[in-house]
Amino acid sequence: MKHNQEDRTLALAGIYQAVILVKEVANTGNVADAQLASIIETLFHFDVNDTMEVYGDTSTIRKGLTALHDQLSGNKDNIDMDITRYAINLLHLEKILRKSPEIMDKLGTELDNTRSRMEFFNVTHENIIANLADIYQQNISPIGPKIMVQGEPTYLSQSKNANKVRALLFAGIRSAVLWRQCGGSRWQLLFSRKKYIQSAAALLKSA
Repeated sequence: MKHNQEDRTLALAGIYQAVILVKEVANTGNVADAQLASIIETLFHFDVNDTMEVYGDTSTIRKGLTALHDQLSGNKDNIDMDITRYAINLLHLEKILRKSPEIMDKLGTELDNTRSRMEFFNVTHENIIANLADIYQQNISPIGPKIMVQGEPTYLSQSKNANKVRALLFAGIRSAVLWRQCGGSRWQLLFSRKKYIQSAAALLKSA
């Protein structure tokens, strides 16, 4: 399947959407249930015809599109270094995973098992989030540098919030994998920054 600039922009915005929600959980202990659901569901959207189907529609990743636009535009007032650091770390983890097909296969099996539990629980239920967090902790955390999430210790010390953070990072990696599948690369991002900014702006108009 051929992919275009819009596909790559959507996938990259998915990464930003995930890390923005990570920051919200870390700093406030809260995240909108609908936003949590829409990004977590991307972990289970593999049999799709196009990139948009992974996210549903642009409104579900509006925060990610806005952050992508602002971070790449170079306006110092809009740049959030935590968000940038988390996104870069997720892209690094995706690169490591790409070289470990056995881990990717295991992740696929684990996600299939989790999906079977969703017959009884919705995607944001504590049991599902805890299961996804465990998959992340057991299979992804050990393979590369640990992502150090900054925030309020009061919130981060709560197991339900720690689980949400890990599940969101897992979803961020799913978008990183998709971005790479759509032709994304660090070099391409560096030399096509303007295309991403323009594409994000166009998508935001329809969000």
